[in-house]
Amino acid sequence: MIVTICLTGMAAWVITTWLRVKNGYPLQGSWGQSVYPRANDETVERVKLLSQENAQLKAELGSIKDRLANVERIVTDGAHSLDREIEQLRGRTN
Repeated sequence: MIVTICLTGMAAWVITTWLRVKNGYPLQGSWGQSVYPRANDETVERVKLLSQENAQLKAELGSIKDRLANVERIVTDGAHSLDREIEQLRGRTN
């Protein structure tokens, strides 16, 4: 029984470590120091690219929020004022 518990604990530790390595999480030594990954040019470049992508996605999310606010305004606005705005826009183009 005790051997089974020890083997299960060791297997769980191995699986957890493998998942951390696979997903790029830093591993810690016995005193809490970082063991992996080491900072190299590839990781620095990867962080730069991810930061740029993050900024682009934030900008896109901001524009989507603006569009959603306009759609919400149109949906919640009364039909009368919406008709009036549409007619005003048609009058401008003609």
